[in-house]
Amino acid sequence: MPRAKVALSTASVYPENTAAAFEIAGRLGYDGVEVMVWTDPVSQDIEALRRLSDYHQVPILAVHAPCLLITQRVWGTDPWQKLERARTAAEKLGASTVVVHPPFRWQRQYAREFVRGIWQMANETDVRFAVENMYPWRYRDREVAAYAPDWDPTAEDYRHFTIDLSHVATSRADALAMLDRMGDRLGHVHLADGSGSAKDEHLIPGRGTQPCAELLERLARTGFAGHVVLEVNTRRSPGPVEREADLAEALAFTRLNLATAARMPDSVSDGRA
Repeated sequence: MPRAKVALSTASVYPENTAAAFEIAGRLGYDGVEVMVWTDPVSQDIEALRRLSDYHQVPILAVHAPCLLITQRVWGTDPWQKLERARTAAEKLGASTVVVHPPFRWQRQYAREFVRGIWQMANETDVRFAVENMYPWRYRDREVAAYAPDWDPTAEDYRHFTIDLSHVATSRADALAMLDRMGDRLGHVHLADGSGSAKDEHLIPGRGTQPCAELLERLARTGFAGHVVLEVNTRRSPGPVEREADLAEALAFTRLNLATAARMPDSVSDGRA
């Protein structure tokens, strides 16, 4: 069987809250959750998260640091303090990974120090700091470089990466080529689909144009032992029943493609048969 665990991002149940994500993940049989730290007070409270994890018997596998525009004041305004608190939360909750975005370009001092600072923080803990690929912002025919040093983290030297396929779609990059560039430094996966729209869609895998199945098959063949996190958008689900059905479909898609590739002889999976 594949070594990778399949987790649910708590962001995937929005507009429902963090507590609902634990309940849904437990009921559907996810291997764990990734906590998106945002404006929901529970997502910021280590003891509340521990109680939810214990009650639903759902491990916390990763913590997503508050890097979004809407979380600029969550855990203070100092970006390094945010990462320190994310690391502390991960250590106390038993999570192996902190997901972090590259800085916004207007965070000039933070951006200048980012690569060196991430290495320094990574050297101080067993928790992996996995820097996530983002995308250029687009408006009509204009493209804005919103992230520094770069929206593509493979342009820099980081110890670990997170690949997000919805972000790949929005950037109109090649997902498998990015996966190759990340190589054995790939530590974490955000699985979602996208159509190449300028909007970050986070579709259910299989509903867009990204090579979600191919990427999962490659992970399984190479023995990837990190986490595959479903970070999908269910805001437009008509109700909780439909939302849960979408999250069950996403889990089944992921497990099927991981398991199918893991069972294939190499001669079949690489086309030699």
